[in-house]
Amino acid sequence: MQACSLQGHGQGAGTLRRMHSTHSIRHCKTCGGATAYLIPADDNRERAVCTVCATVHYENPCNVVGTVPVWGDQVLLCRRNIEPRYGYWTLPAGFMEMDETLAEGALRETVEEAGANIELQPLFSLLNVVRAGQVHVFYRARLIDTRFAPGPETIEVQLFREHEVPWDELAFKTVRETLKLYFEDQRRGQFGFHCADIG
Repeated sequence: MQACSLQGHGQGAGTLRRMHSTHSIRHCKTCGGATAYLIPADDNRERAVCTVCATVHYENPCNVVGTVPVWGDQVLLCRRNIEPRYGYWTLPAGFMEMDETLAEGALRETVEEAGANIELQPLFSLLNVVRAGQVHVFYRARLIDTRFAPGPETIEVQLFREHEVPWDELAFKTVRETLKLYFEDQRRGQFGFHCADIG
């Protein structure tokens, strides 16, 4: 894990610095024509460009939003009922939808996956997962009560103290890192905002 940082990357004229790219767009979303990966005029990297109508298609990272729902010294985790990582434990989280804020997405995912009533608290962690083209964002959340129930994407929902967390059965590195940071802050008695790069 690395701390987040902002760095400039110089590029000489005519050079292309390869970024995360899947080259996954094969056909134009406008006219259906074949695309080619080219560097458009006034750009600095390859984009999917329609060979018929010249529409430029952009591939941007996806936001994953969720919460760290807490009841006293316990954290609520969900056991996944879907791939990837079926059967592994995770914090309630998922892809942000159009027409919602980060906070709205985190609240929605917590309700959908854990059936939990929460009070959203400050933003807690932001984790860049560059290799997957994703940014994972978690809010702290206070459970209003202990009435929760698994949604369709969840096998079971359970509260865990730090020593009870199934650390070897966590679904994702971002969940492990967020939980680790949460319990560290809990021991200190002061919660901050954490930003990291996950390899």
